[in-house]
Amino acid sequence: MAFGPNFNWLVAIMSLLCALALQVAVNLANDFFDKKSGVDTEERLGPNRALQKGLVSSSQVMKAILFFIALALCTGGYLIFIGGWPILLLGVLSVIGVFWYSGGPFPLASLGLGEVTVFIFFGLVAVLGVEFLQHQSLTVFGWIHAVQLGLFSAAIMLVNNIRDIQTDTVAGKKTLAVRLGDLHSRKLYTAFIVLPLILQAILFIGLGNNVASVLPFLSLPLAVKAVKAIKTSSGSDLNFLLAGTAKLLMVFSILLVLGYVFAFI
Repeated sequence: MAFGPNFNWLVAIMSLLCALALQVAVNLANDFFDKKSGVDTEERLGPNRALQKGLVSSSQVMKAILFFIALALCTGGYLIFIGGWPILLLGVLSVIGVFWYSGGPFPLASLGLGEVTVFIFFGLVAVLGVEFLQHQSLTVFGWIHAVQLGLFSAAIMLVNNIRDIQTDTVAGKKTLAVRLGDLHSRKLYTAFIVLPLILQAILFIGLGNNVASVLPFLSLPLAVKAVKAIKTSSGSDLNFLLAGTAKLLMVFSILLVLGYVFAFI
């Protein structure tokens, strides 16, 4: 997990574009299927959705989903050429996941597997997939960072589902938060925030005073703020924590990358 003379910037850029396209596609698909199944109602506390508010039609949203999947396939084609069948397999599973997360007879989100799915695809698949494309191998550092980013990503999903416990219960959407209940879901959210930092501390102990292991700790104030907020926030106030958790993931990720860049320099 280090930048070196063999670092392939084209692979990095194409991986980013492919990931962004899949991210947009799955979010649109979630909006589409939640509206279709009756999960999104006027009682929803989350940010407004264009389909929910009638600003766009279902057919327009589906066309947008297919467009971004096509974009992911175009960029992913190059990645498959570089990485071979393992990347092809991950690509096929990712496209299936776009529709299976909220759609189909057994949506993953309604089975309480939303956070698990996010952990796998936004953590393990994203990080380890890119590492494999860059080095044709996987490292312990790659696995650790994949788990860290996967947990932060799952925390974003979890706080979203904590906010929607009441409306999801009424709609019959049995998310992990619905199954665990409010209190236990909040405790799990705290674990999702704290565990990546514990893993970073283990890296620090193993690597010593290395900029790659130290720099991510600059995100600690955001993590502390999130852990405090989950204890008191409720209703629509959880939207601010949702944004704060996403900010934590972004800042931690940037600091992690910068740490490896500076370590190489």
